[in-house]
Amino acid sequence: MKDKRIEQIANMLANHSLEIQPGEKVMIAALEECSIPFAKALNREVIKAGGLPQVQFLSEEMRNDVMKYGSDEQIAWVPEIEDYGMEWADVYIALRGASNLYQHNAIPPHKKALSQKTQGIVSTARWQKTRWCLLRVPNLNTAHQAKLDEETILEQFFNACLLDWSSYREEWQRLCDYLESGDEIRIVAKNTDLTFSTKGRKWVVFDGKANMPDGEIATAPVTETINGYISFENPGVLGGQLMENIYLEWCDGKLVKASASTNEDYLHGILATDDGAGLIGEFAFGLNPEMKVFTNDILIDEKIGGTLHIALGRATHNAAGSICRLFTGTSSKTPEKKGKSIWMANWYLMPVNF
Repeated sequence: MKDKRIEQIANMLANHSLEIQPGEKVMIAALEECSIPFAKALNREVIKAGGLPQVQFLSEEMRNDVMKYGSDEQIAWVPEIEDYGMEWADVYIALRGASNLYQHNAIPPHKKALSQKTQGIVSTARWQKTRWCLLRVPNLNTAHQAKLDEETILEQFFNACLLDWSSYREEWQRLCDYLESGDEIRIVAKNTDLTFSTKGRKWVVFDGKANMPDGEIATAPVTETINGYISFENPGVLGGQLMENIYLEWCDGKLVKASASTNEDYLHGILATDDGAGLIGEFAFGLNPEMKVFTNDILIDEKIGGTLHIALGRATHNAAGSICRLFTGTSSKTPEKKGKSIWMANWYLMPVNF
C-alpha cells in the first residue's frame, strides 16, 4: 500500500516549496532506489502544475565506481549532461536517498576530495541557475546511522516535513528581527570560544522552500571579524565521509588550524578546494520541533530543534553572497549576542554538508 504522505510531500514540493508554474522545465534528480516512489509522485504533481519534468537517477554506488576504477582525469570530469541540465532547467529538485555512510572508506583521500570538488561544480551551477529544493529521503541506512528502527526515522521525517509552515514562519521571523537588533555573536563552551560580527547582515527564515525537512534561521558572519576556535562533539559528514572531533581555528577571518580524529586528510583536502573553503559562510539555529534524533546526516540534523550550526564555504545568497556549504558539526554551546544576552541551555553545534 502506498504511503499517502509521499503524495502530500510531493504536492508540497511542487506547490509550496517551488511554486511550479505552467511551462517551467523541471529537473528531478532521484538518488538511490528509495527515492523512486517520491520521484513518481513528484513527476505527477509537476505535470498537474503544468510543468515539464525530466527525471534522472544517480547513486553513491555508481559514484564509488568512478573513484575506485577511474583515473584522476575521469574523476575530475564534470558530467556534461548533468551540468547542461542546470542550464536547461528552470527548477531543480534533488530527492536524496541515504546511502551506506562507509561506502567510500576504501577510496584514497585525494580521490574523494577530487570527486567532491567535481560535485561542487554541478552544485554551484544548480544554485546559480535554477530555483531549487533538496529532499533528504530516509531509509534503513539512515536508521542504522541513528541507531534506531526504520519506522521511527520515517515518522520523524514525515512529521518534520508536513508542518504548518506558514504559522512557524511568523514565529521564526520574530526571532530574526530580534537577532538583527544585535551585531556580534560569541559561542563559548569547552574547547570553544568563537566570535564574529553580523553587523549589516540579514537573518533569514528557512521554511520549507529550499530544503526538506527544513526549519532554521541563518545569517552570514562578516568574514574579517571571525576570531577564535571551535570544537565539535558530533561528526561532520561530507560526501559520505565521517570526520570526528573536528577542531577549527580562525584569526581575522582566516582559517589557521583544522584537525579531526578521523579522515583528517580528507578534511584538509576539502579545505584546500579554493580560497573560500575555510570561510564561515553560515551561522544558523535549527528550529524544527519534530526533528529530535541525530542521524549523522547533516541535511537532517542541522534542522533539529535546539541546535545551532556553522557551515564552511561562501555565504548564503540571502544573507551575504553565494552559497557553497562544505560541512557543519554538533556540540553543546552557549551563544551570546552583544548588547542583549541570549542564553540557551543544551544547544548543540554541528558541522553541515550541502
